[in-house]
Amino acid sequence: MSTKRILFLAQHYITLYCFRRELIERLCKEGHEVYLSLPVSEDNKYFEDIGCKIVPTEIDRRGVNPLNDIKLIRFYKKMIPEINPDIVFSYTIKPNVYGTIATNRIKKKDGTRYIQVCNITGTGGTFINDDLVAKICRMLYRCSVRKCYKVFFQNKGDRDMFIKNRMIKDNWDMLPGSGVNLEQFNFSPLPEGNDINFIFIGRVMKVKGIDEYLEAAKRVREKYKNAFFDIAGFIEEGEYKEKVESYGDAVIPLGFIKDITSEIKKCHCTILPSHGGEGVPNVLLESAAMGRICIGSKIPGTEDVIEDGKNGYLFEAGNVDSLVSAIEKVLKLSSEEKKEMGMAGRFKVEREFNREIVVQKYMDEVDKA
Repeated sequence: MSTKRILFLAQHYITLYCFRRELIERLCKEGHEVYLSLPVSEDNKYFEDIGCKIVPTEIDRRGVNPLNDIKLIRFYKKMIPEINPDIVFSYTIKPNVYGTIATNRIKKKDGTRYIQVCNITGTGGTFINDDLVAKICRMLYRCSVRKCYKVFFQNKGDRDMFIKNRMIKDNWDMLPGSGVNLEQFNFSPLPEGNDINFIFIGRVMKVKGIDEYLEAAKRVREKYKNAFFDIAGFIEEGEYKEKVESYGDAVIPLGFIKDITSEIKKCHCTILPSHGGEGVPNVLLESAAMGRICIGSKIPGTEDVIEDGKNGYLFEAGNVDSLVSAIEKVLKLSSEEKKEMGMAGRFKVEREFNREIVVQKYMDEVDKA
């Protein structure tokens, strides 16, 4: 097998380390030349140590300053020909959109186009409201990703929305989310005792459904004194610091947890009350892999993970009453029923969401490049 030169465009070290590490390690192990376009971070040393070359890249992850975005496009247009990769992999909106704007406009010395494979890991809150931001993003996708070599989607809902809005053509393929490392997130027995522990894992922000989680926790705690609710994640939107505190002992804020497996082991159920744009939620995949019951809103991606009544429960997005009802269903389960639901989640992840499936899909693209 011939070795290739591969370029990854990403906006943060953590997204590559948590979700693409196994792919990058395999590429390096097989002798491929791997470049990572990333913001400067001490954490990047992990990838340097396994043989990757880091390309320091200024990228404003959440900003909407057009001057910064134009600067990023120009950087990509200059950097990509200098590296001259056989294939480019990109993740999240800015590397996807601005990367393909660059690769669509530049050619190799032999006149051929650069091959770029984009991964729509989720759309966040971008298309939940049909506002000016959504209109601009649709336009950007049409003039960029629509023309790239291939687009990987993690759920059919996102794929269908992109097709409906003419943001892609027939250049798409499906992945089972980002997959789960089944050894890292191995099965763990549920905690013993009468207390039932629930956890929210994710950035603390409106689109993630934190308001519904807080209110549901308050209502359930008033009725069930053996129910406890944790929050593990950064407070992304500042107003939620005071809001979380105002709920007193109804919830326990843990902050960002680097090794989330330690917290999943302590809980019986993971709740993701997101309003949408999740791809296939890793917090649910990882929790299910460890044998935890999952509760999630009825949105694309979450519905791929949770089989209602089998390994968890679905509820109406944004509906506190519906979420409370789902939580009460868990609380009313016997110990044996909880164990059965946890095992059902583990078996589902093993069958459908093993990260090795995702790694192999990418290796197939490298072989074809």
